[in-house]
Amino acid sequence: MSYPQQQGQGRPQQAYQGGYAPAPAQQHAPAAAGTGANMKRRNPLGAWLGLPVITFGIYGLVWFFKVHAELYRYDRRVGDSALNALLSMLFGAITLGIWPLVMWVKLGGRIAQAQRAAGLPASCSGGIGFLLGLIGFGVLYYQIQLNKVVDRYGGTPPEQQVSLVA
Repeated sequence: MSYPQQQGQGRPQQAYQGGYAPAPAQQHAPAAAGTGANMKRRNPLGAWLGLPVITFGIYGLVWFFKVHAELYRYDRRVGDSALNALLSMLFGAITLGIWPLVMWVKLGGRIAQAQRAAGLPASCSGGIGFLLGLIGFGVLYYQIQLNKVVDRYGGTPPEQQVSLVA
């Protein structure tokens, strides 16, 4: 289909009552439902103990945010809650609220969904993550579970498009 063009302009025009209007800008098509961006493989010991000790605990919040953002880019069928999760951890900890605990358990469910999307059995449990988190091993457990998804795609670099099974 060709669009009429006004003189001196190289972009398509659309006709409307009494004249021409610029054609709407083309938008990028979203990624197909069956693909997502591969996540970054992290050293579980580094994410759990090494970097949080070096950064006085700040890396724990960075890790929590990055994991949520990567899970969303991997499978866009789950909502993007990276900022909400981070704010819940920050303000919930200040007010001694229960919401950070809820977000911690929900992270386990999101990781289990990513495992199913990769064609793996969902071995991540929010309950186990919660219990291990109470004694300080939650990040270690969750990172091991996340690495299972990354390892499913072999040496595929982070942010590279990978196919989703479920």
